[in-house]
Amino acid sequence: MRRNPLSLLAVLAGLVLSALLALAPAAHAQASEGVREAAQALRQGPVYVHPEAAGELPEREAQALERKILDADKPLMVAVLPDTEEFPEETLLRELRTLTGVTGVYAVRLGDAFDAGADRAVMAPQAVGNLVSAVHGPGVDTGTELNAFADQALPQMRGSAPSSWEGVPDAGGTPVGGLITIGVLLAVVAGAVSLTTVRGRNRKRAEEREALEKLRVVVDEDITAYGEELDRLDFQPGDPSADDAQRRDYEGALDAYDKAKQLMAGARHPHDVRGVTEALADGRHALAVLAARREGRPLPERRAPCFFDPRHGPSVTDLAWTPPGGSPRDVPVCAADESRIKAGQDPAARQVATESGPRPYWEAGPAYGPWAGGYYGGALLPGLLVGTMLGTTLATPAYAGEYGGEGFAGGDFSGGDFNASDFGGDFGGGGWGGGDFGGGGDFGGGF
Repeated sequence: MRRNPLSLLAVLAGLVLSALLALAPAAHAQASEGVREAAQALRQGPVYVHPEAAGELPEREAQALERKILDADKPLMVAVLPDTEEFPEETLLRELRTLTGVTGVYAVRLGDAFDAGADRAVMAPQAVGNLVSAVHGPGVDTGTELNAFADQALPQMRGSAPSSWEGVPDAGGTPVGGLITIGVLLAVVAGAVSLTTVRGRNRKRAEEREALEKLRVVVDEDITAYGEELDRLDFQPGDPSADDAQRRDYEGALDAYDKAKQLMAGARHPHDVRGVTEALADGRHALAVLAARREGRPLPERRAPCFFDPRHGPSVTDLAWTPPGGSPRDVPVCAADESRIKAGQDPAARQVATESGPRPYWEAGPAYGPWAGGYYGGALLPGLLVGTMLGTTLATPAYAGEYGGEGFAGGDFSGGDFNASDFGGDFGGGGWGGGDFGGGGDFGGGF
């Protein structure tokens, strides 16, 4: 297992957190011993299998799943529990999240049922609900279900694994509480929190740099393609046949090109890219209006770019499209893709580089959120992408926000006094396995 100089501090922080939760007149005092044991285990590693549920996920499969999560370095906690009164559906997710105290995604197999919840900083509740619905079904065995959830959730999650998973001592080790006073432990926790904060900031910067480099390749291709359109344009502002309206359209198209280049040259964060693609969309609309004026056609309405590739220009209509494994939805398409789809052919989808080779941008993960947000801003984008990899990560009002988020603490210890409304996931009310999270954090009741 991975080890670093912060390991001891992380372990001590987790132990102190346990002590404070136990000593507090907790709102969670009624949590069962089984839930507490599960939370304790998840502070030490990503997978916990209750002894009574050992047959659901054999040790070898559990170890393989744990290794997958550790290798991904993401705060995904998985528990396999028996369907008994010790684990009440109505409060299980909240109690497990609170007692574990780690910001992340929690996936629980309870008997034959399955559900999950997440802190909004890590993954939007709607995204988690979509994944639960996608992987859960009658007769699906525990190993298959949990691995399918992990395979789809890990690439979409923000943050990193909690430091308490690094260099965890054996369960039979000497209790730290017997060697050191609570006062010293609290001092250690303060130091650990400070070091963890610095590490989190450095990690966030590294994630932003990586995301921006991915975006730079795609955006530079977009800018180049737009520049080539301008070069091919047979329009001379000084031509006697040109009028002032046409010249304004042309100037607008040129200004958009210059603006896009300047914004991209000055981009320092992923969210800076949104302004670039907004400028390119403005420029292509100006070119479409200019073409209509020159040809004596009615001026086109302002429409979103072609969904399959914004370089195709503004869309001309909406057509039904169904992504693999998803549900139908209407998407804006250009004339060329409209013809392809009506002829039974695949549209010319925009491909971007991924670890598994070129894939359509909607299957490439959250780094492309700002890029797509500039083209399809407002309320349009989540509906277009629902059920796709990119769509599930953008199912939040800030879908085109900065990659990684502001002040993100995924994987950090937030303790037992976190704001429960920030954690989407409620097993009660909607029934297990349905992905019904009670309105994204409206848990009702309390501990």
